[in-house]
Amino acid sequence: MCEDHPQHGRMNRRGLLVTGAAAALTLNGVSFASGAERRAPQSGQNSGKDAGTRETRTVRGTLPPGAPDFVYLPVEIPDGVGELHVAYTYQKPAVPAGTQGNALDIGVFDERGTDLGGKGFRGWSGGARTEFFIRADEATPGYIPGRVRAGTWHIALGPYTVAPEGLPYEVTITLTYGAPGKTPKPVYPPARAKGRGRAWYRGDCHLHSVYSDGRRTLAEIAALARAAGLDFINSSEHNTHSSHPHWADLAGDDLLIMLGEEVTTRNGHVVALGTDPGTFVDWRYRARDNRFGRYARKIRDTGGLVVPAHPHATCVGCNWKFGFGEADVVEVWNGAYTPDDEVSLADWDSMLVAAVRGGRPWIPAMGNSDAHRDPDPVGSPQTVVLADDLTREAIQDGLRKGRSYIAESKSVDLAFSAAGGKGKHAGIGERLDVDRDSPVTVRLDVQGAPGCTARFVTDQGVLHTGPALPASGAGTLEWRTTASYAAYVRAEVRHAPVVTGLPGPLAAFTNPIFLGR
Repeated sequence: MCEDHPQHGRMNRRGLLVTGAAAALTLNGVSFASGAERRAPQSGQNSGKDAGTRETRTVRGTLPPGAPDFVYLPVEIPDGVGELHVAYTYQKPAVPAGTQGNALDIGVFDERGTDLGGKGFRGWSGGARTEFFIRADEATPGYIPGRVRAGTWHIALGPYTVAPEGLPYEVTITLTYGAPGKTPKPVYPPARAKGRGRAWYRGDCHLHSVYSDGRRTLAEIAALARAAGLDFINSSEHNTHSSHPHWADLAGDDLLIMLGEEVTTRNGHVVALGTDPGTFVDWRYRARDNRFGRYARKIRDTGGLVVPAHPHATCVGCNWKFGFGEADVVEVWNGAYTPDDEVSLADWDSMLVAAVRGGRPWIPAMGNSDAHRDPDPVGSPQTVVLADDLTREAIQDGLRKGRSYIAESKSVDLAFSAAGGKGKHAGIGERLDVDRDSPVTVRLDVQGAPGCTARFVTDQGVLHTGPALPASGAGTLEWRTTASYAAYVRAEVRHAPVVTGLPGPLAAFTNPIFLGR
């Protein structure tokens, strides 16, 4: 048994390393080799252990308050290992109200190392699992199957929060010797579905399964997506791409499945939307490290969109602190509509105002369910995109250009347009090219929102509100304005207020139509 014992509140450790970003603590290593085996391993040489033989080591220690974001436990893996199994536990003492308790994440890097953005990543389960295994032919969801090659592996511990008295932990590593087996060649879902040509397509691009901290299988998610009327979804597991090759059999002519990741840093989360299959995006940095731009570029270089998620969420580490200079789209509405979504909507609207007044590019909005488990509804909300076809590139193009609106369910349909000048028309995400003082008529047609109220929002605020929609849920709202009075117009459809004096929850909203030259 190998142990790291606390000494005067500090861990035995190899050293405090800087890995190109956040500081990382590296503990004393764990070895499974005998003295002779340490001196003589040759590449491909058998360890001498009988197939099926197991060896176990246990490491114990305590992480103090203020521990680095990542603590690495080196493990010397000898030749001839067929399976690596890791289990861990940690104490969760009671803490006073308002004080953070203990939460410890876990993952692993192989013999290729822990370099930021390197090739050594082999899996991450955060705090969702207490154990995992890796073999050539299979691995625990969240982890990447492949040979357990000889060399120095690193178990990555992530102290998410640490109680005032510290975080006592225990890690147990078990090696099983034997033939490595064969790693299956990954097969990925196609980048196109049958589609309907140029049309409005519905999707949910922020979903979690058993491959991170969700409780649903991929098959259950695909079935729920179809039931929610979705045409496309995006895989977005926390800090792992391990689910990518497991979606192929669930795609079809009626459902486009894009691949990505929810890059879950300690300073906010970002959805990598529609990256190339097998793309891994590192998350081990904070805003102060000035590293996010590198990984935003990686997302785009691998065909994806950069989508900051739930930017004003109140959970620890969820609030977005990297700014929006790298964002392609912003997830303004996340799951059930709550006050932090209202703050995100107001913040996004302020960015629209700054963009039009400063002559800068604007950032479109989208909405996703972030569904994890029952009873979280898949497709609520959903983003409805005007795309030339049901392909990854076409959907991304529609999102990037803001040709989209967000609805609470498949029941809600919007048609939003502006007309003016000499027969000119513009739709969502477009610009109506008219003189400043030319009359403009803005029109919103709503279906599926009984009792809701539609209104128009501009860079000057809410300027026109209609009556409550009838029980049929259908209605039309029109308004006449000019480009000198409104630089843009966007539409909102809201439920009745829950709190007097505050707007009701959203049923739907659109990206803007811009007015003027």
